[in-house]
Amino acid sequence: MANPKNEVPKIGLFTFLRKLPSMNRNLILFFKQILDQNDGLVQLPNKLVLTDDADLIQHFLRKNNKNYIKTALVRNFVKDQIGNGLFTSEGAHWLKQRRAIQAGFHKKKLNGISNIMVDEINHYMDNIMDAYSETNEEIDLVKEMTHLAAKIVSKSLFGQEFNDHKIDVIDKSINYANKYIVAVSKQPFMKPWYHINGDYKRLVKQKNIRDKFILDFIEERKASEDKGDDLLGMLLETEYEDGSRMNNQELLDESIILLVAGNKTSAVTMAWLFYLLAINPEIEQKVLESVNDSLGDEAPSLESLRSLAYPLQVLEETLRVYPVVWLVDREPVEDDEFKGVKIKKGEDIAAFIYGLHHNAKYWKDPEKFDPERFTPENKKEHTPFSYLPFGGGPRICIGKNFAIMEMQFILAMLIRRYKFTLSPGQKIGFKPLLTLSPTNGIKVRVQKRKSL
Repeated sequence: MANPKNEVPKIGLFTFLRKLPSMNRNLILFFKQILDQNDGLVQLPNKLVLTDDADLIQHFLRKNNKNYIKTALVRNFVKDQIGNGLFTSEGAHWLKQRRAIQAGFHKKKLNGISNIMVDEINHYMDNIMDAYSETNEEIDLVKEMTHLAAKIVSKSLFGQEFNDHKIDVIDKSINYANKYIVAVSKQPFMKPWYHINGDYKRLVKQKNIRDKFILDFIEERKASEDKGDDLLGMLLETEYEDGSRMNNQELLDESIILLVAGNKTSAVTMAWLFYLLAINPEIEQKVLESVNDSLGDEAPSLESLRSLAYPLQVLEETLRVYPVVWLVDREPVEDDEFKGVKIKKGEDIAAFIYGLHHNAKYWKDPEKFDPERFTPENKKEHTPFSYLPFGGGPRICIGKNFAIMEMQFILAMLIRRYKFTLSPGQKIGFKPLLTLSPTNGIKVRVQKRKSL
C-alpha cells in the first residue's frame, strides 16, 4: 500500500458523478476498478474509506479491532430488519451472546446436526431432484439451493422443517430487506421516498409476519417439556453468569441471524459452486472421483469429511471467486493510524472482500478458477487476511464450521447422484445485494448419474 503522502486518495464528487453509470451497472466492479487505480485504498465522496489491502484489513478487523464498531448502516438499517443478534450487536451484549452461543457449535453438537443434514439432503433428492431428472425440467439452482438450505437450517435450528409457506415468508422477508438496505446505502436521500411509496410499509409487514411465526414457535417450545437437541434448545438452555437466560426478544434476534446466515450464504455459494463445476468439467470429474473413492455409496459424516480434501479445495476456491459476503465495514471510534495513513473517527472503512480475493498481489491469475490454490502446501503461502469468506478477527462468523459442513455434505451427496447441465443462452453475472448473488439465477437441467 504505497502512499508517500500518508493521505487516503479521494474520489472527488464530480469524478464520482461522472462514474455513476458504471457504479449503477455493477457496484462491485466499480469498486474494484477504482481500487486498482488507487493502489488498494480510496475514499469516496460520502467519506467511506474502501480498501482491499490485506495488512490494513487485518489491522482494523483484528489487531486494533476494539477501536472499530459496526457502521451506522448496520446499527440503524440492518438491525431494524434482522434484530440485535450477533451480526448487528456491539460491546458487552455482543460478547455475552457470543460466549453463550459459541457452545452450540462445538464438535459434539455439530456431530448430532450432521445426521439432520444428511436426512434432509436425502429427502430433498428423493422427493424433488429425482423428479426434475425424470421430467428434464429446467430449474434455477439459486432457488433450489435456497429451498434445500432453508430445510436444513430450520431443522438444525428448530428441530423440524419449516413448511414451504414459512420458507417463502422468510425468503421474501430477507429479499425485501436485502434490496431496501442496499438501496438506502447507495442513495440514503431516497429513504423518505420508500416511506411515501409504500415500500417500507410492505417491508415491515413481511418482517412482522416472519417474526410472529418464529416467536410462536419459541413459545411452543418453551411451554413443552422437550427442549430438543437442536440450536434452539441450546439457546433456551443457555445460562449467563448471573443465572439468567435469554428473553424472547434475544431468542428471536439470534434465531433470525442463524436462519439468515445459515440459509442465504450457503445456498448462494452452492449455486455458484455447481455453476463453476458445470463450466469446468475436468474439475467436476475430479470431485466426483474423490467422493466416490472416499465414500462409495455411504452417507458422509463429520469424520469422513477429512477424506474429502479435493472437494473442500473446490468449495474454498468457490468462496474466493464468489465471496458471498463481499464487503465488511466498520466505524472507527477514535482516530487511528496505519503505516502513517490517518483513519479518522466516524469515517467508515470497508474491507472490499471481492477485491481482496481478486487482487493480483495475493493471487496468481486471480480470475481463474483453480482449486489447487487450496492444497495444504499452497495454503501455507497465502498472505494473512488475503482470504476472508467468513470475515476475520474476533467477529469471524460463528457458524463457519456449520456452514462448511453443510456445503460439503450438499456437494458430496448431490454430485454423486446428479449432473447439472447449464441451459444455453444465459449470461451469468452477479449483483451486489447483502450477498453476492447471480443476476438472474442459474438455470440448469438435471441428469441422474448411473449407479456405482
